[in-house]
Amino acid sequence: MTEPAINTKAYIHEFIDIRGVNRGNYMHHMTANWSPNAQEDRNQQCFGVWGVVGSTSAWPQVCNIWQEPGLDGLAASLGNETVGADLQDPKLAKWWKEASQFRRGGFDRIVLPAPWMPTVEESLQTGLRAEVCAHEIIKVQPGEAIQALELVRTSAAAAYEPFGWHLVGAWRTTMRDDDEIVLLWALPDGYPSWAAAETAQGSAPGIVAWRNAIRPVATDWHRILLAAAPLCPFRTGRQPQRDDRVDWEE
Repeated sequence: MTEPAINTKAYIHEFIDIRGVNRGNYMHHMTANWSPNAQEDRNQQCFGVWGVVGSTSAWPQVCNIWQEPGLDGLAASLGNETVGADLQDPKLAKWWKEASQFRRGGFDRIVLPAPWMPTVEESLQTGLRAEVCAHEIIKVQPGEAIQALELVRTSAAAAYEPFGWHLVGAWRTTMRDDDEIVLLWALPDGYPSWAAAETAQGSAPGIVAWRNAIRPVATDWHRILLAAAPLCPFRTGRQPQRDDRVDWEE
């Protein structure tokens, strides 16, 4: 029997604040104009790019998640990126200038996966596609992040499966006191499957059991919805490519 693969990647999780009505411009710039270079130069894979559904959180905002070749690979990438007087790779000066027209700031996390979490390649190879995702940040008591992820594996995944939710991301946030986890659920059936599960929060036995299991260690819990960008891998089934570009030259 083949042992399941262990996920040894590292991930960058970003919430990006958008200038005005430029969310579509930014998402295209991030996927088509950034990602193909990053795949080649950094071995960075696009895990996903989504627009935050404003009725569920801050707006206008975008969520990016990037898959890196472990912390050592990420360290090498950061070393190459933060160079020069502006702490920016000169090769990317044009890209950064263009991006500044579309975004005004953001908040990043470096997160590490639960060892059983699939990589983006593994999820896509199953044929899973979803234009809508549910995203959760659960803050827990200091030191409890790893145990909280184990509760996700043993309780939450099965609880939401009857509603068509697929757990594609389960991370703990680094450089904190092991007090935060991030979950990402792909919803192939879209918003109706979110509504069904949300309605059942207090009645579905599996969801009630999961919430009761996590409640002793959870200190805060926030779920939002994400809409996949046109070139998000969970929408297209592939990584962004140079052929996706429109009027952009490096």
